[in-house]
Amino acid sequence: MKNIAIRPSTTSPATKTSTKKFRPFHKTWRLHLMLLPAVLAALVFKYAPMPGIIMAFENFKPWLGITGSDWVGLDNFRMIFTMHGSVQVILNTLLISVLKIVFGLLVPVAFALLLNEFRNMALKRTVQTFVYLPHFMSWVILSGILLDVLSLDGIVNRLLTFLHIEPIMFLGDGSWFRVTVIVSDLWKEFGFSAIVFLAALSGINPDLYEAAEIDGAGRWQQTLHITLPSLLPMMSVVFTLSLGSMLSANFDQIYNLINPLVLQQGDIIDTFVFRNFQAGQYSLAAAVGLFKSAVGFILIGCGYYGAYKWTNYRVF
Repeated sequence: MKNIAIRPSTTSPATKTSTKKFRPFHKTWRLHLMLLPAVLAALVFKYAPMPGIIMAFENFKPWLGITGSDWVGLDNFRMIFTMHGSVQVILNTLLISVLKIVFGLLVPVAFALLLNEFRNMALKRTVQTFVYLPHFMSWVILSGILLDVLSLDGIVNRLLTFLHIEPIMFLGDGSWFRVTVIVSDLWKEFGFSAIVFLAALSGINPDLYEAAEIDGAGRWQQTLHITLPSLLPMMSVVFTLSLGSMLSANFDQIYNLINPLVLQQGDIIDTFVFRNFQAGQYSLAAAVGLFKSAVGFILIGCGYYGAYKWTNYRVF
């Protein structure tokens, strides 16, 4: 019997790992091609206009252009905090945004948990369809609906009158206006926001529930010790991403619902800047935009660090 020499493999483990990690481009070019439109859109609409940030440090005049306008340094940023009503506008924005972020996270999670308990799939899909619909309607349409429904002679106040309750000026009283803004935003978005949590729920290993049931855990205990901990990473992702819009309280909604009666309690940074932009203060609008972007970047960084520290979530 002849001895057969076994030749050692010329491919080292490091080479195999490198080959798996860096696949040849000719095998992945289709994926890169699919990504190309999004990259081009980001370059054109996000990065190409960035030289315009210089306007925030100038007394910009359209007929002089960016290069010909006078340099004023940080004067526009000082003006943000010294203009009449600017501090109240910032406080309004923070209050509305924080409440929207908090309830915009808790309500979709609660809805996803309740919807996940449905065993009738036809009923489940019907409920999902109805709660998704408002998301696809613009605030121009929804604001018209709200103006009719919440007016003094609208259906809501007629119902309150029937119950011997005084009519409420939902869109004419400052305190009620904030409540109306937050509730209507939740009504529009909570169903669509619950999609990511429903997807996360479908990815939980069912063996965990079976083991917990064998150990005598009820539905409430399973939710506390299995479902919610499994949703925590996704909740941290959604919360971290929402921090970037801390100083943006949804311009479309506020602009279509606000009126002079509630301007002091309902005016936000975006509507404040819009009025000044109409007056020709382009540099002030650019300064506010840069200020919002910087604050959003810092908050997202802090949120990402907190998500990594407490939930061990990381993107890179």
